[in-house]
Order: sequence, then C-alpha cells, then structure tokens
Amino acid sequence: MKTTKLGKTSLDIPAIALGVMRMGTRTPEEGAAAINAAYKDGVNFIDSADIYGRGNSEKVFGKALKLANVNREDLFIQSKTGIVVGSSGSHGSLAYGSRYEFTKEHILDAVDGILKRMDINYLDCLVLHRPDILMDLEEIKQAFDILQATGKVRFFGVSNFNPAQFKMLQNAVSQPLMFDQVQFGLMHTGMVDFGLHTNMTDDASINHDGSLLEFLRMNHITLQAWSPFQYGTFAGTFINNPAFPELNKKLQEIGDKYSVGKNAVAAAWILKWPGQVQVIMGTMTPAHIVDSAKGADIELTNQEWYDLYFAAGHDLP
Repeated sequence: MKTTKLGKTSLDIPAIALGVMRMGTRTPEEGAAAINAAYKDGVNFIDSADIYGRGNSEKVFGKALKLANVNREDLFIQSKTGIVVGSSGSHGSLAYGSRYEFTKEHILDAVDGILKRMDINYLDCLVLHRPDILMDLEEIKQAFDILQATGKVRFFGVSNFNPAQFKMLQNAVSQPLMFDQVQFGLMHTGMVDFGLHTNMTDDASINHDGSLLEFLRMNHITLQAWSPFQYGTFAGTFINNPAFPELNKKLQEIGDKYSVGKNAVAAAWILKWPGQVQVIMGTMTPAHIVDSAKGADIELTNQEWYDLYFAAGHDLP
C-alpha cells in the first residue's frame, strides 16, 4: 500500500482510508468483513464522525471491531465532531434546528460519546467537522489540551476549512493540525479548475476555496478526500452511471491497461496530486474495498490524468 505522511510528522499513513459512514446500515458481521478486507490490503486507517447514522455507525463499528481479525492498536481511528443535527435534518441536508458547535463542553462530551460508542479508549485523531463561524478559539484550545493530556486524542485536524480558517485555528491551538478533509475527486475539481484557469474570466477561474490545494501543499498538511466517487452533494456515484458515459469509458480503458476496476482508477487520479493526500473510500462491500485499494498502487501518466479530467467534462483554457 502506498503511503503518505501524517501532516508534518515522519509517520506514514496509508494512501487509502476506510470511511464507516455507511456501516450503521450493516450488521456487525458485515462491518467486520469490511474491516478485514481493508486491513488485508494495507488499509489500517478508519474515518468516522459522530453524526454518521446518528451515532449508529460508530456503535456497529465498535461491535465489528471485536469480530474482526484486527487489534485496535493496529488501526489509526479518526472521528469528527461539531455538527449538531436538528430533529428534521440528516447528514448532507441540515434543516431547521441544526447547528455547528465547537464549544469546549461539546467537544469534550462528543469525544466521550465517540469512545463509548466505538468501545475504545482513545482516538488517534479528532477532526472538527466543518467550520463554525461562532467558534471560540480559546475554548477549542482548552478542549484540545485536555483531550491530549488525558490521552483520549493523539492528533487533531479539521474538515472543509479554507486556508484563512485553518491558519486562524492553528494560531490558537497548541497542537499541529494534521488534516483538512474536503471533497475532492473527478467530479469535484473546483480547486483544480481555479488553478488551471488563472488569469481567465470564465466561471472556472473563480476562487471558491482560497487556493486551498496550494496552501495544503506548501504547509505539508494532509488532504483527505471524502466521497471521492460521488457527484453533486450526495447525489450518487459516477462509477458505472449512464449519466457519465465518456468518463466511464475512459475509466474502463485505463482500468483495463492496469488490470484494475474503475474505482481504483478514480482513486489513482486523486492520488496523482503531488501534495500529501489520502482517499477515504466509503464502501462497505469487501470486493469494492479491494478494488479501490488497488488505486494506491497505480501511477497514472500525466496524459492519463488529463484525459480523465477531460472525460469528466472539464477543460483547459
């Protein structure tokens, strides 16, 4: 398994991680099968969040881990907190009554809840799940210090933060922020489009993300790509989707060349980015896990990378 660095440390983490968002709809036995398949292929990094399945994904994971042929110490387990879902909201569709919250009390309580649901003693990393504009930096600092001092959390990161938000929080906390988890993939290329369309006046030239790719690369912060095979906002996957015939034709063509499936090629496209990057796959199907993991061992040519970019409907100025 190809690896990347954990932030600015010398520690290696796998280029592919297993996201457990969908584990809440599976049995513990199915969850264990997913963990075993991932671990067998070198994927020992687990990504979760306290809102996945309203906590049920983490409960199933905790039970699945006890059935899996893997020790807790062999895994890097990460979870996210900060999104409070209202009674009528769901992940990806926050409704009235929902909020973001990074208060000291909420962060500490959330970690205790995560550890209890997963039935583990510590998290390898805690990620703040989307930026809270009302965040109190001193409270976050205090919460991080307590979590680290008590051994409940080893490392910290953020999700969907722009460079200014990242730097603001980093200046406030004692611990280096290791990750920024953002949606990035063949159908989520806004950060790439902006860079390629510099000095242009078309829609692709609009900077929506504050030059995030360049910021992460310069500062040796690991980009975690969530929902890498999705299009739209949780609209569905583009893999084998008839709405994307040209892209799937090119994925198949390149997959045939390297004797892998389309998921592996789509993952390899993300991992071609020369910064520190990790792909979070969300499938719970062992066969799909094995296929996606193969993407870490493919080195696309520059022309193949651009051919896939074109096939996904993007252009060059």
